[in-house]
Amino acid sequence: MPSAYPLLLSAAARRAAKLGACALLAFAFDGAAWAAGTPAGSVVRNTATATYDSPSGGETTVTSNEVSLTVDEILGVTVASGDPGDVSVAPGATAQILRYTLTNIGNGSEKFSLLARSNAGGDDFDPSSAEIILDTNGNGAYDAGVDTVYVAGTNDPELDADASIGVFVLSTIAAGATDGQRGRIDLNAAAVTGTGAPGASFAGQGQGGGDAVVGATGAQAEDDGYYVVAGATLTFVKSASVLDPFNGTTITPGAIVTYTLTATVGGTGSLANLRVSDPIPAETTYEAGSITLDGTPLTDAADGDAGRLNGSDIEVALGTVAGGTAHVISFKVKID
Repeated sequence: MPSAYPLLLSAAARRAAKLGACALLAFAFDGAAWAAGTPAGSVVRNTATATYDSPSGGETTVTSNEVSLTVDEILGVTVASGDPGDVSVAPGATAQILRYTLTNIGNGSEKFSLLARSNAGGDDFDPSSAEIILDTNGNGAYDAGVDTVYVAGTNDPELDADASIGVFVLSTIAAGATDGQRGRIDLNAAAVTGTGAPGASFAGQGQGGGDAVVGATGAQAEDDGYYVVAGATLTFVKSASVLDPFNGTTITPGAIVTYTLTATVGGTGSLANLRVSDPIPAETTYEAGSITLDGTPLTDAADGDAGRLNGSDIEVALGTVAGGTAHVISFKVKID
């Protein structure tokens, strides 16, 4: 406060003036309202006047000294998961991403320390190797080598009032996790200036030289995100049926053998690039054009369909197959 002002208020008196019944400023610990309020460090000035009838006639006006109050900084933060639901992962997968948004709901610039916790309970397995990444370019997508690895106490994100930053947590999924199991990560953010019960203050540590006052969030917040294992299993069964030259089922020269291969994918995940191959048995001859997939004939050539005869092997490319799906492949050979 400039020395020309005749009235100086102590920090305690200033807080009393702000919070009392006759306050020039009133604060209510209602969370997000702080960010929309008067910026920390703003100075509220006020003078009063008194007027009286002069004995010699007319009016005389006297102006009071100016009272100057510096608006304290409110410490407030929110953390919100940025994923619409559980993030599907495979057992043993690394660098799996959960997304969060950190927002400063206080009325001043503040740094926040971050912590990712995987042992909060309420899940089936604990993700490991959790690494916190700051969305440096603000595009909402994790860009390896561009976005910044967070190091506590070194690059704590500093946010202006109302400002937000995206945060990614990268984790390794337990190799033994099974289909449908969930793993939880909590991202916690805390004001570097301090945390505590709403209304607690840190003298002189607010932006602009005022106090820093803990808001409704306690100056810290957290939210959880979940991985869900979308595992897939493959059951692969081969069978054979025989039609001999006498319309029977004896295994004799000239008999036609139909091989049937059934690939069944279970679980809620999918298997990528699933391929089936089967060599033509010795002492048999492949029956040209006999490959089928789910009852549909395939050509023997390497062309646009999924099957081919590759030398002495039958090959069928099934691509990505989702859990709960089965494919049936068949082909024929003649016993020499």
